[in-house]
Amino acid sequence: MHDLTPPFALEIRDLVKRFDRPAVDGLNLSVRSGEFYALLGPNGAGKTTTLRMIAGLLRPDAGSIRVAGIDALADPIAAKRLMAWISDEPMIYDKLTPREYLEFVAGLWSLAPAFAEPRAQELLSWLDLAPHAQERCEGFSKGMRQKVALAGALIHEPTLIILDEPLTGLDAGSARQVKSVLRERVRAGGTVIMTTHILEVAERMADRIGVIARGRLIAEGTLDELRLKAGTDEAPCAEASGEQASLEDTFLALLAQPAEAA
Repeated sequence: MHDLTPPFALEIRDLVKRFDRPAVDGLNLSVRSGEFYALLGPNGAGKTTTLRMIAGLLRPDAGSIRVAGIDALADPIAAKRLMAWISDEPMIYDKLTPREYLEFVAGLWSLAPAFAEPRAQELLSWLDLAPHAQERCEGFSKGMRQKVALAGALIHEPTLIILDEPLTGLDAGSARQVKSVLRERVRAGGTVIMTTHILEVAERMADRIGVIARGRLIAEGTLDELRLKAGTDEAPCAEASGEQASLEDTFLALLAQPAEAA
């Protein structure tokens, strides 16, 4: 009988990164293939440092990172081929148009034009960038720049998409388009791990949520599972209506609990 358990898109074990103090302190985390995973925590909890190590932008002091079974520390190039990294500050080339930027990124990945060109057109249309495909990026708003960066990240159809506060500073329309594209990628079998301070986004979009504090995972699960762990099955002052606690209430309750591993 075959094991039907889905493989993990990301496995982190005993991950450590120190600066003047431990930023990530023995972190263990697993994200399933085809899952939307939100990593939440207060400022300074180690979220961005964790994502930067996953993406290969920082070398951990200890621990292991596996992306779809590949040891990302021993074979970083193979792991990076499966990933896309998008930060809160879009990193694109101002003098290029969106179409030129996608051609450039496709070339970096050595994608065949027969694949890259229709894929670029699909992404431009998907993100409502087609009307601006021939305009230089230097005149774009942050929302437009973020959408160009997202298109570039998705051009090679990555298995794992890593997003650090991707909706910060976006207007409602741009945020909706970005969320729509991410949902579609997950429906197609891709995996997303995202940090955000917009808890309503995590509440609506994430399949599972991890809460990190002091560089360690202190809680993990679905929102209902986190409510049970936090003891917030019902919203404050809502016992009569039976209304469930929001992610914000649950998140704050978890942070207030004594420190322990998830």
